[in-house]
Amino acid sequence: MTRLIRAALAILLLSLTPAFAVQPDEVLDDPVLESRARELSRGLRCLVCRNESIDESNADLARDLRILLRERLEAGDSDGEAIAFIVDRYGEYVLLKPTTKGANWLLWAAGPLMLAIALLIALLYLRKRAAAEPQQAGKGLSAEEEARLQEILKE
Repeated sequence: MTRLIRAALAILLLSLTPAFAVQPDEVLDDPVLESRARELSRGLRCLVCRNESIDESNADLARDLRILLRERLEAGDSDGEAIAFIVDRYGEYVLLKPTTKGANWLLWAAGPLMLAIALLIALLYLRKRAAAEPQQAGKGLSAEEEARLQEILKE
């Protein structure tokens, strides 16, 4: 029974690890600023972990980004200014949800555009195939082929 309890406790502790990413010395004294920092850090990508936000990551670079974000908020930056500062420094890749400005619009439009092209190609193929079928179905056997078929069936 104690093995089961230990296993359950280990699973519980392992599932809570992202919650411990923000270290106690990083937490701001002002709860309003801290909640803003936590909200903003959920939208910033850890450059080491790639698919984790800096809020969830335990990497040293993620810690540096969290501290930098909190310093910008303490300096009086608005949410947009703090994010813009980090994006200017690290590039748009740091955003978990990139903007649709500049060349990024092509990335956002590529999926629907490829789907539309694929549907158009499929439609043209099906129309061409449907137009070709009646011509082949209308052809019957020639007189020679009909006679040969009758001979084969008699045997």
